[in-house]
Amino acid sequence: MKKYYPLLRDLVLILLGTLTQAIGLRIFLVPANLASGGVSGISQLINYYTGWPIGLMVFFGNLPLFVLGWRFLGGRAFALRTAFAIITFSLFADTLMLLPFFPTAGLTDDLVLNALYGAVVSGVGYGLVYRGRGTSGGSDILARILNHYRGVPMTQSYLITDSLVILGAGFVFGWKEALYAVITLYVSGLVVDTAMEGGATVRTALIVTSEPEIVTHQIMHDLERGVTLISGTGAYTGTARPILYCVITRSEVQLLKSIVQEADPRAFMVVGAAHEALGEGFAPFKKG
Repeated sequence: MKKYYPLLRDLVLILLGTLTQAIGLRIFLVPANLASGGVSGISQLINYYTGWPIGLMVFFGNLPLFVLGWRFLGGRAFALRTAFAIITFSLFADTLMLLPFFPTAGLTDDLVLNALYGAVVSGVGYGLVYRGRGTSGGSDILARILNHYRGVPMTQSYLITDSLVILGAGFVFGWKEALYAVITLYVSGLVVDTAMEGGATVRTALIVTSEPEIVTHQIMHDLERGVTLISGTGAYTGTARPILYCVITRSEVQLLKSIVQEADPRAFMVVGAAHEALGEGFAPFKKG
């Protein structure tokens, strides 16, 4: 049972996260015509004209992105969790509407309350999915693809994709709703950071381990992140202790912890927050 506990724990977190996301979407965002960004936001726009189920469109909209991003999702384990997140969110987004006690018209007509509470509830959901070492698909997958092929920083990729959805929402729902949707996206990002126990987007990790080759290989293979090897010496023992240094995004912290724990349970790791990361895989250096 201990062998499967980490997987079961992650799946439960993802299940709770996608359920929370679906609740935020259906109770606050959809009734107020607030586009949530990414594939779900596009699905809202299409649903407005066609009446097609949002969850079903989220599922089919994520399929081509998932196929394209399979190799960039951090290995089979991460891909499995992402597929589980996409499927469960798609199901919840449609099946919640079938419950007799579910408030299909929302809880309030106040646009401000819908924007803020939609952001908080959705942000908590995203945070739970990230803690389960998964992604919500959509923008997450596209951001990784753009980052890998074009060197576009992931934060910039999110900005591009979400801005296009918000622009479409302005034409479909109205510019007032689009402006509030911007607030929703911003606040939900802050809530995700809080749910992930940190306030910065970029994380730095220092790892002292007796298995540097294994840990380094797994980080470079599963996370596709660079690792710097630093020579260190234990002050108490006087023995050489290699130190690994790497920079990751907030959604990759849980996977990094698992990698280190599986490779060397006696390792020592410090995870810190950085204001900004410049260079390959992150924001480019700017002249002047």
